[in-house]
Parts: sequence; C-alpha cells; structure tokens
Amino acid sequence: QVRLVESGGGLVQTGGSLRLSCAASIQIFSTDCMAWFRQAPGKEREFVAAIRWTDNSTYYAESVKGRVIISRANAKNTVYLQMNSLNPEDTALYYCARSSRYYTLPDVYLRSSAYGDWGQGTQVTVSS
Repeated sequence: QVRLVESGGGLVQTGGSLRLSCAASIQIFSTDCMAWFRQAPGKEREFVAAIRWTDNSTYYAESVKGRVIISRANAKNTVYLQMNSLNPEDTALYYCARSSRYYTLPDVYLRSSAYGDWGQGTQVTVSS
C-alpha cells in the first residue's frame, strides 16, 4: 500500500510563505502524476496543483497561479508545493495525491477522481 506523508504546514501571517512536502513510500513512476488538493472547513476539496512525472508538465488552479510552484525531487520520491503571498483564503487542510494512470488529456488531472492514493493532509492556517 502506498503511503503519502505530507509535512510543512503551519501558521503563517498574510503575505507569508510555506513549503509543503509530500514523501511517497514507493518509487514514483514515469506514468504517475502527483498533485496537491486542499479542503477548507465547510467546503469541497479543490485542486491546487499537479506535476506529471513523464514530462514534468505542471498544472495550477487559477486561484493560486503566480503564487504557487509545484516541483519534485526524483531521488527522494518527493513532491513539493512552494506557496507565496499567502492570504486567509488559502487556509485549508492540504492533501497530497498520486495518480498511477496516465491520461492524455491534462484536464483529467484536475479532478480528485483521477487520484487513487492520498495522504492524511497537513494544515495550513493564514492569519490576517
């Protein structure tokens, strides 16, 4: 069973930055896609960013474009989410997810249904 372990969350002031990490217990394959989703209290889980291992393509939600960078460390089977210019609307539980299926249409990776493995989440709280 694949384990995804997130870390790096915490409390930060508006305008601050955080770097989230997600370590996978297995080797991430070239057909995989790793992503970050988030869920705020009372809201549905939403897509944040994804990176496809085969070609390093990245995808971002409109709400975070220009403020967030997703990256990877192949040797560590780890994916990162650098978040800058944080605001209170970014407060949420951030989940790491892995899709082991290769989809030719990138839009599929924006859906939570594309991902079969999930971490437990790391809390990000942005104070005003």
